[in-house]
Amino acid sequence: MKKLLFFSSVILLLSSCSEYQTGELTGSKIRPAWEAEVPFGMLYIPLGSLNLGPSDQDVPWAQTAQNRTVSLQAFWMDETEITNNEYRQFVEWVKDSLAYVKLRDDGGKEDLYVATNTYGEDIPEEDQYIDWSKPIDWDETENREYLADMYLQGDERFYKKKELDVRQLNYTFYWMDFKQAARKNKIGGKENRAYNYKTGKYEGEVLKADGSRVAIKDRSSYIIKEEINVYPDTLCWVSDFTYSYNDPMSAMYFWHPAYDHYPLVGVSWKQAVAFSVWRTQMKNGYLRSMGRVIVNDYRLPTETEWEYAARGGLASSPYPWGGNYTRNYLGCFIANFKPMRGNYTDDGGIHTVIVAHYEPNEWGLYDMAGNVSEWTQTAFDESSYSFTHDNNTQNYYSALDDDPIVLKRKVVRGGSWKDIAYYLQNGTRAYEYQDSAKSYIGFRCVQTYLGRNFGSDGQQGDSQVY
Repeated sequence: MKKLLFFSSVILLLSSCSEYQTGELTGSKIRPAWEAEVPFGMLYIPLGSLNLGPSDQDVPWAQTAQNRTVSLQAFWMDETEITNNEYRQFVEWVKDSLAYVKLRDDGGKEDLYVATNTYGEDIPEEDQYIDWSKPIDWDETENREYLADMYLQGDERFYKKKELDVRQLNYTFYWMDFKQAARKNKIGGKENRAYNYKTGKYEGEVLKADGSRVAIKDRSSYIIKEEINVYPDTLCWVSDFTYSYNDPMSAMYFWHPAYDHYPLVGVSWKQAVAFSVWRTQMKNGYLRSMGRVIVNDYRLPTETEWEYAARGGLASSPYPWGGNYTRNYLGCFIANFKPMRGNYTDDGGIHTVIVAHYEPNEWGLYDMAGNVSEWTQTAFDESSYSFTHDNNTQNYYSALDDDPIVLKRKVVRGGSWKDIAYYLQNGTRAYEYQDSAKSYIGFRCVQTYLGRNFGSDGQQGDSQVY
């Protein structure tokens, strides 16, 4: 019996060390399982290449796009533009977060935060997080007292209505500036990488979001902190058009249930970026809580990703639906834009319409032409097609407040309800300034695919862990 136990223990010991005793390179064995999951509300866009640029004549003779072949990795893309109701989830999250902080700091309700870890030890304040399983009772008398200043006060109230002061809905977010981390820094006439491997020190300076330059000390120098108000500019309906009565749209469009599934408008490029960061944190936070592997960030599409997705595999078509005309075989318009000589109602809407109202393109994406134009991640430069790389083409720059206005231009694509048919074409480029919010610009998100390609049977491609 003793011999049996001895041999069993020896076999167990050898099996646990076999990874190293074979002398073979077998890779680490302690790896999590991974299988591709279709992100909710998104469609798969396969890797491929396209002939970027105009498929028709350059009507305004702008000469801002030249034809060239570019290649792109696979990615996921939102089936429709982000709707009012989807963005409202972001706004409400920021509102609730603000309330949690006020109740903790002013009301002394530390129990709304997770203050101890699994070992019962106190967690430093900077590492504490909201326990969303403990909802706020907004009608509780004590809570109403501490949360009262979140609402408009005194003369700012209209007919004594209790309305949220949306000026307080500020969202703080962070992003990693990989571009600055990878670039070379000029120090004393010499060029060195951000990290000097000879001295073991970080050198040079990094440009922060507020325009300041700070010495590079460690990885934290490349973590950029920003804060932005997340509430849409509801007055854009009035400010965009003079001598035009759009007051009802300003008053109702974002909050009324009738417009829940209409495309979001009135958000700047910065707000769209903040939404993407929040969406990423929400998704990956959930995955971590379930012990699962995180996914790539949600983000705005690059200009080339947007055009590739809009074409839907139809390489030479001027429009996402595949034809050369803006009407179908029944003579009906097939997008929401400004047809003919300005008869806005001919296509079924006078401004925006509910998303997915018209037929999708070949890849199932709705409203890639018309309804609202869409922000892309790409900085607008008339000559960018000449100097950008032909693999995952991108020209990115997050302009600072004091930068020249020309550096604040961001590419918008797809045309909108107020545009003529030319701006609906796949290859037409336009721009708007990143700090502006318009009644005809929205956005949708993408997520880079993890791996090479998604299997035709709907299963994970070559990055499956076996």
